[in-house]
Amino acid sequence: MSGHGYETGRLNLPFVGISTFGKRPYVEDWSKIAADVAVMGAPFDFGTQFRAGARFGPRAVREASTLFSFGHAGAYDHEDDCTYLGADVRIVDIGDADIVHTDTEKSHANIEAGVRAMLAAGALPVVIGGDHSINIPCIRAFDEACAKDGPIHIVQIDAHLDFVDIRHGVVHGHGNPMRRAAERDYVSGITALGIRNVSSTAKDGYEAARAMGDDILSVRQVRKLGAEGVLARIPKGARIYVTIDIDGFCPSIAPGTGTPSHGGFLYYEVLEILQGIAKAHEVVGVDLVE
Repeated sequence: MSGHGYETGRLNLPFVGISTFGKRPYVEDWSKIAADVAVMGAPFDFGTQFRAGARFGPRAVREASTLFSFGHAGAYDHEDDCTYLGADVRIVDIGDADIVHTDTEKSHANIEAGVRAMLAAGALPVVIGGDHSINIPCIRAFDEACAKDGPIHIVQIDAHLDFVDIRHGVVHGHGNPMRRAAERDYVSGITALGIRNVSSTAKDGYEAARAMGDDILSVRQVRKLGAEGVLARIPKGARIYVTIDIDGFCPSIAPGTGTPSHGGFLYYEVLEILQGIAKAHEVVGVDLVE
């Protein structure tokens, strides 16, 4: 393999070194982000109603991601006959937003500041949660970018609609993010995929969601339509923000979540939809939560 330049520098196996995302460079100074993609952790879980622990999500995702740090040559997929994430894609890890225990508003403001810094640098923001309330500051950070480049459409992978308006005074918990997003004039609509069985959102929340432009599909409805049918429902030319709640997946493959819900997606079902979105749309941001 020496002829391909693979013998230069360190081998840098997955279990060696510091666990940044994909073992990519760490950028501590948010005014000096120079990358195509920037990854930030949002280790916040004060918004949960049941099982906490998602504050450890960013750390665990980073550690798991080292297995897929393919180093010199990117990642070759024989099925697509394509090498992904080669040297031409600049990815950095900017660390975590600072979380102030019990202070939701301050913690959310710090997350928002991180997303704004990534957008200002022209990098695709990828935020690892944390509970789903972290989507609220993520979307809030897009106001200036959308004023310049136009509105965004949200694709939500989730078991729950997360469209609660207010419950016992709580407006920024993990049941509220899609309602808060829909209230933004620069969010043109939401496509919610995987919503199923008993939800945390009551019937009136579903009615409000549909009235505010939410297209809601269960796992079974998505399977009936197939990936192409689902993609056809997303507005043509829309700029897409993807929010992925891990409980959108079947708990048999993703059990470590705050509110597991039986009967979810399998890996390739979501992958094919995301690949279709990436081919047909500009993706402007991603978060992975819960």
